[in-house]
Amino acid sequence: MAICSAPGKIFLCGEHAVVYGEPAIACAIDLRTRVSVQEGEKSKITSPYVAGAVKKISDLVKFEKVTIDIHSDIPVGSGLGSSAAVTIATLFALNMELGVGLSKEEIAQLGHQVEREVQGAASLTDTFVSTMGGVIFVPSCRRLNSLNCGIVIGNTGLSSSTKEIVGEVAKLKDKHPAIILPIFHTIGELARKGEYLVNERDYKNVGELMNINQGLLESLGVGCPELSAQVYAARKAGALGAKITGAGKGGCMVALVDFDKMEEVASAIESVGGIAIHTRVTETGVIYE
Repeated sequence: MAICSAPGKIFLCGEHAVVYGEPAIACAIDLRTRVSVQEGEKSKITSPYVAGAVKKISDLVKFEKVTIDIHSDIPVGSGLGSSAAVTIATLFALNMELGVGLSKEEIAQLGHQVEREVQGAASLTDTFVSTMGGVIFVPSCRRLNSLNCGIVIGNTGLSSSTKEIVGEVAKLKDKHPAIILPIFHTIGELARKGEYLVNERDYKNVGELMNINQGLLESLGVGCPELSAQVYAARKAGALGAKITGAGKGGCMVALVDFDKMEEVASAIESVGGIAIHTRVTETGVIYE
């Protein structure tokens, strides 16, 4: 039996604009999806991502049946890369159990293909970060310094469809290109500035960029009252910065926090109805356990 795990992710900055070629900064977080694979009795596969991963491996090596079990710390449909984590962990577990011999780079590439086929369109961000871990500047996939500070995630408990929300933003862009395209470019500039600040470990100013990014995401119409309440509660409680992570209109927000402020910020998020999750950046991508 092969047991493998892969991390979820957050965006420090760059959501939505990354779809239009602008850069973004994403971080692997210490919430993981574990997948066990064993040749033998065939299991019923209900996830299209797991089915897609099985199909990719079956194109490379012949096998009869596999049993697959999944356990995850990552809330589904919340903007934390749950689909990428289960895809990458499944691919890697199949790779190990069946002796396929794929590199991590090849696993990331196959994972991106699976997400694109399931969703219709997908950035390489989630699958690359889940495979490699760390703090990544995309689309160049440059690795930045890790974050020596805490992360508190606030989950609204409201699931959202990335595909639908990306489509709505695309319609807004098509209707008002002269207004929306400069917003995308400005979000990209936040990521470019953020690359330098992350490497300098200037978390105060990284947080300030996150706050600016939040305002720009709101202008694209991807906010919601529950997310806004948690963002402002986190800032008031001392977060360095707080914003939506992922597509928006539900899902999660993320706060960058000094370690000694994590409990205070988590309590503030919970006081306005959020589900607070303590975590931090992990340099560990997909692993064989």
